Amino acid sequence: MAVIKLGSGYNIGVPPQACTFMERPAQALAKVHEVSQDKNLPTLSIVSTGGTIASRNDYRTGSVTSQFNAGDILVAIPELAAIANYRAIPLATILSENMTPAIWQQLARAVHAEIRNGAKGIIVTHGTDTMAYSAAALSFMLDTPVPIVFVGSQRSADRPSSDTAMNAICAAAAATSDLGEVTVVMHATTNDDTCAIHRGTRVRKMHTSRRDAFQSIGAEPVGSVDYISRKVTLTNDAVKRGTHTLALHDQLDPHCALIQFFPGMFPDILKAYEGYHGLVIAGTGLGHTSTALIPGLKRLVENGTLIVMTSQCMDGRVCDRVYDTGRDLMAAGVIEGGDMLPEVALVKLMWVLGNEKDKAKAAALMQENLKGECTRRSSHGL
Repeated sequence: MAVIKLGSGYNIGVPPQACTFMERPAQALAKVHEVSQDKNLPTLSIVSTGGTIASRNDYRTGSVTSQFNAGDILVAIPELAAIANYRAIPLATILSENMTPAIWQQLARAVHAEIRNGAKGIIVTHGTDTMAYSAAALSFMLDTPVPIVFVGSQRSADRPSSDTAMNAICAAAAATSDLGEVTVVMHATTNDDTCAIHRGTRVRKMHTSRRDAFQSIGAEPVGSVDYISRKVTLTNDAVKRGTHTLALHDQLDPHCALIQFFPGMFPDILKAYEGYHGLVIAGTGLGHTSTALIPGLKRLVENGTLIVMTSQCMDGRVCDRVYDTGRDLMAAGVIEGGDMLPEVALVKLMWVLGNEKDKAKAAALMQENLKGECTRRSSHGL
């Protein structure tokens, strides 16, 4: 079966015998004209890491590949020029499954440099699959006086249903607003009407392809952007511009892992994590594993691994004081992760261990609310 991409952006399958095969000549690179910018508007920096929002057709595979840089985005979405004046920083050209802690560090340093150089806000273009991890990483690595807005696209610009332009325009509006924290800005509904502003430590991608895939978990979004009017509305919980003084804390310990418990999980699996400095477990319900795993977890703790328990549930918080299993886990040295999302707990653990070598102090920091990752009370239940 041959897959052919139509001019509409959709693919169709055609039997090979119905096709005439020919070698397609290499695409000539189009001459890119710089977008005229108004120097009287606030200056934003677009730091590009790649992803679908910065993709174009790859005729080698018939799919899309990350090839654009930040400057190309301005050419593709000229409406951005009416919102701000832009500096383009092409940091990386990758799909987000190839993101690493080392690139998080490069990104944090690049964003810090742009804010020091006078940027009134930062837009980070990023693939959606791991964008929540990166937003959490920058939340911990940077104290920012200005908005840092992550934005992506669920559907590439070659598709009629693309969300690229609207997301980028709403991100620019959010980046010029009164925000003062790291956020993710994406479609709030399947319609082209509103984008939600999600806190970088409370957001998760909840659908593989819907345009409103990103949702705030265990908390409400900290704001919204009306696409037509470009009006930004912030909640009282949103951190405001100028609240924090710019500071960079870019040390990370990548020797950490995230595992999900499942029924029948063999205790021998834990041997793979011997020597790791930190381990986050996404446990069941209130934060449990089987009793068979507890001796192995205790050995890891005794050998220096800091273990944090989170829950696979979308809402609520870990409480290992209710059942015997939970109490046994705590006695083994596992610490409760409150209502932190497992992936956020992993990123935070990397950051905490990168900046605090004392395990007791590191454990205390893991249970302290630093960037909105831990809420005092869950919306329902405990």
